[in-house]
Amino acid sequence: MFFFLSKTLDLLLDPWWWGVAPMPVGAALLFKGHRRAGLGAGMAGLLVLTVFSLPVVANRLWSLLEADAVSTVRPGVTYDVVVLLGGTVSALGATPQQVSWGENVDRLTVTFDLLRAGTARHVIVSGGQLRAGLPTEAEYLARQLEAWGIDPTRIIVESKARNTAENAQLSKALIDERGFRSVLMVTSAFHMPRSEACFRAVGLEPDLLPVDFRMREPSADSHWFPRSIALADSSLALREFAGRVVYRATGAAK
Repeated sequence: MFFFLSKTLDLLLDPWWWGVAPMPVGAALLFKGHRRAGLGAGMAGLLVLTVFSLPVVANRLWSLLEADAVSTVRPGVTYDVVVLLGGTVSALGATPQQVSWGENVDRLTVTFDLLRAGTARHVIVSGGQLRAGLPTEAEYLARQLEAWGIDPTRIIVESKARNTAENAQLSKALIDERGFRSVLMVTSAFHMPRSEACFRAVGLEPDLLPVDFRMREPSADSHWFPRSIALADSSLALREFAGRVVYRATGAAK
């Protein structure tokens, strides 16, 4: 039920639908002679699309998402394990032999740096099936870390998690099984508050390393005209806000 609810809300909370849905309603009202109501519905839809297509709006949403993402890495500490959360691979461009990295690939490169520098002894790569016929995301991540020279004995593959809640649950089982005590979690800044809440819900209090910041200085963006890429960014931001609400409402996050 939780998995279905989280994925359904992803669709319903897309501002594209909020903008487009009123337009056929407005057209139907116009056809029936309700001119004022019809124009109002159409204009409302157009206004929604315009507002969420403004870079300044998208950037402000991302800034709010990342505001609470603060590093708690302790200088000089060697962690038993760093947990790398999935979300770095693009299923659309990947093949069984060739990975296709998405926008969140900083999660992987920073984790590699931690392992190479000896800041963490082991890594849990967590991520399940992307689509039929492909390796799991965790398998892609493990494969890349090995290709960069990380000893396979340091890499623990968790390849069943379908979402952040399962990342936390399944990583917790591996941490307990291995007896790891000091844990560091790496994920994108916008994703960190929800991830931290999920790990707390399963009884873990890892140190945190947010990466992949999208909007450190939102005031630096001077673009005011609507752009399709800004609409996509607004949609992603709203999905993350909704995810935080759903996870807390269902008890998956604490």
